Amino acid sequence: MGVTNRLACYSDPADHYSHRVRIVLAEKGVSAEIISVEKDRYPAKLLEVNPYASLPTLVDRDLALYESTVVMEYLDERYPHPPLLPVYPVARANSRLLIHRIQRDWCAQVDLILDPRSKEAARAVARKELRESLTGVSPLFADKAYFLSDELSLVDCCLLPILWRLPVLGIELPKPAKPLLDYMERQFAREAFQLSLSPAERDMR
Repeated sequence: MGVTNRLACYSDPADHYSHRVRIVLAEKGVSAEIISVEKDRYPAKLLEVNPYASLPTLVDRDLALYESTVVMEYLDERYPHPPLLPVYPVARANSRLLIHRIQRDWCAQVDLILDPRSKEAARAVARKELRESLTGVSPLFADKAYFLSDELSLVDCCLLPILWRLPVLGIELPKPAKPLLDYMERQFAREAFQLSLSPAERDMR
């Protein structure tokens, strides 16, 4: 007899915040029902469990979680292998700070570029700033396999969806960003990353 998935994840198939959670699920090998939700066409069940109807939303039996970083940390604690945050408090705090910086410095630019209400001039500035910022941090990827870490972490899970979307964002990284380009090539080839991709995301490259 089949077993019904206990976990359900309401996910926007094109959104980088939903992609984060799908990467975590794939890296941990957690079976979850991925419910693709089109913008402004929210299922009644989603509206019942999440007053904001925001995506992603994770439902685990009677628990409903939203806000991607909350969902990711819950999954990391609920399914501890492989761990995606360091064990020690100082290292965990540093990882959380990196996630916060990705959110402030890069996700904000991505969201502005992808927002159809943004003026083209503002998009152009955001593209330039994001391209220059990513190029500027590229040397940080030269010495370690992952972002400032020898192991894949939630920091990578936040960064990789942005890097996957660079063609859609209209950003091409220059040759001096080779360490970052090499990182992208390695991570995009990972089996779990490939499993995390929705059909809409596959079409982005």
